[in-house]
Amino acid sequence: MSRVSFAIPKGHLAEGALRLLERAGYTISGVERSYRPSINDPRIELKILRPQEIPIFVADGLHDIGITGIDWVKETRVDVKILLNLEYGGVKLVLAVPKSWDDVGDLSTLLEKFNGERRVLKISTEYLNVSAEYLMNNPTYVRLYGRREPLMVTPWWRKGENPMVALYLSFGATEAKPPEEADAIIDVMRTGESLERNDLKPIEIIMESSAVLIANRNSLKDPGKREKIYDVLTLLKGVIDGRKKLHIFLNVHKDNLQNLLEKLPALKRPTISPLADEDWYSINTVIDKDQFLELLPILRKLAQGLVVYEPKQVLPLDEVSASEKEAEEE
Repeated sequence: MSRVSFAIPKGHLAEGALRLLERAGYTISGVERSYRPSINDPRIELKILRPQEIPIFVADGLHDIGITGIDWVKETRVDVKILLNLEYGGVKLVLAVPKSWDDVGDLSTLLEKFNGERRVLKISTEYLNVSAEYLMNNPTYVRLYGRREPLMVTPWWRKGENPMVALYLSFGATEAKPPEEADAIIDVMRTGESLERNDLKPIEIIMESSAVLIANRNSLKDPGKREKIYDVLTLLKGVIDGRKKLHIFLNVHKDNLQNLLEKLPALKRPTISPLADEDWYSINTVIDKDQFLELLPILRKLAQGLVVYEPKQVLPLDEVSASEKEAEEE
């Protein structure tokens, strides 16, 4: 049977990925000692990598699947299949400037300020491609500089036709670059505390990002690998869906049964079982967590003996099977 190479992230996405995998039923060990931890599925090989690298390595077929941020998928511009939004690791990519710049409230006023003063606008960022695209989509940038790509500067190369707006590749601690190395930054923001400590303020949100499960498109064409990849997808999606659901059990008198069924949502249809007393029925079903408080008054009036569980997983087998079939046909 084919083995699947699974790249998992280090850094700020690592803890959430491990929690998600463990809740899905996987046992992972050796994370603290090795970049190749073990997992209790003999058909999966794990490798820990930086989130920035994972989209490239998955796209090139060096790994079959991986967990990374959607921001890095967009920055690397690779062709991978995004299988699932894992709904953790949420960040915002923002443009930030010194708090003391009261006259700058957005990208347009920033561009106008430096153009009017005939100064080069220096922006420090880890996201050269996303930043360049964002700048070139700004109407003020187009009016001032046309369709010329901003200068992008790394230790190895420089490219771009517009030297008046320069993007400098940052290798971390981006928020510390102004004012000496940069005038502004484009960086991820979680709570905003780091920007605050460095006397910066966000003036525009460029994009929002979270962790995603991605796959190599050729791996999805391999029947053996595709089967295992969709096993992983099923378990992870089950955890994510399970967080949003409640499993409820209740007893209801036969006189109230139909009235309750008309008001009670379910994944498909609730399970109804007769009790020893022929006048009573047992019902169990799964509902959206945010529906519970709305349903509680109805349940109190029509039912008896309510029990509520938070499910560990809710596996959407038909939904994943349909997705797998689509991947097989691509």
